[in-house]
Amino acid sequence: MRADGLWHPRLMQILTGLGHTDTIVVADAGLPVPPGVEQIDLLWRRGEPGFLPVLRLILAEGVFESATRATELTDEATLDGMAAALAGIPITALTHEELKRRTAHARVIVRTGADTPYANVVLHAGVPF
Repeated sequence: MRADGLWHPRLMQILTGLGHTDTIVVADAGLPVPPGVEQIDLLWRRGEPGFLPVLRLILAEGVFESATRATELTDEATLDGMAAALAGIPITALTHEELKRRTAHARVIVRTGADTPYANVVLHAGVPF
């Protein structure tokens, strides 16, 4: 057992197995998961766990070179929290429809209990060297 950080065994296995440019998605409760893409549902009730705490934990466990979010995300608290969590990581914005198309190539979609519309981010794995 780990003393701190992320404790979800399958999610840790995926994160440690990421290669350069692999993608994972941290999503709200409503993002559809394309057939064939693994999904980890962390949600256990509306709002729990929140999007930003899950994003921060995942970011602490991996190396990511860029991120992509939906242009439709307008919730200021989520945008500010995402920008703070991703400090130093370039963030691009695409339409929600294009972001959903890109999830078809993700290694995993991690669904949170977030009920903020469009609270989804695609994280692009980097390398530590």
